[in-house]
Amino acid sequence: MDVLPHWRPLISGREGERLDACRAGWVGIVLSDGAAHSCFATAIDELAEQASVAGPLDVIAVDMPIGLPDAGRRQADVLARQLAGPRWASVFIAPVRAAIAEEEFATATAMNVKLAGEGISRQAYRLRAKILQVDRWVRHAPQRVVEIHPEVSFACLAGVPLDVSKSTWAGVARRRHLLTRAGIVLSDDLGLAGKKAGVDDILDASVAAWTAQRVANGRARPVPDPPELFSDGLPCAIWT
Repeated sequence: MDVLPHWRPLISGREGERLDACRAGWVGIVLSDGAAHSCFATAIDELAEQASVAGPLDVIAVDMPIGLPDAGRRQADVLARQLAGPRWASVFIAPVRAAIAEEEFATATAMNVKLAGEGISRQAYRLRAKILQVDRWVRHAPQRVVEIHPEVSFACLAGVPLDVSKSTWAGVARRRHLLTRAGIVLSDDLGLAGKKAGVDDILDASVAAWTAQRVANGRARPVPDPPELFSDGLPCAIWT
């Protein structure tokens, strides 16, 4: 599934799925018997349900923070920035829980300064509704749900951090090549998902599905390891 800039989901009992947030809602890529299928919905729970119509999902990987800190920064974000290399700025620092609960940006950033010693980017705050949506949904999801970050996943897939943005032709071509090499071949016709989601959303959802597959097969690792735990009780780590 995908929303605005960064944070998404993914995988199925056939093999895998990724859910990512885009401006119009959420887009998912489901891996099943070596094929990649797409789905689209306006809410994450609807997308997960839609993705599991053909069979139960093993793992869902989402590009949204799971586990919000009470104070300070999440180690998951700090370490993910290191792993993303030149693309480190694409990893947003998750706000503290008390800040994301605030409905006004000024109040939220003041709260974050108080509890974390730094403000919140407007890009990160614009994801507030999606963050809260995932926070509610993940507690009752029938499948295993893990957090990923697409640039960290692409770095893992490539064996080295990528140095080109997916907003460039070279960046899109590089990522499609990596996905194809991993057996994830994207159709030119992705139906409603292809009409609603941006190119970057589809690429991110696809690599999230790849990571979900790794989680399901026991090949992925959490960063940090072991995951952090905050007062919300949700294991906090970005999986690669």
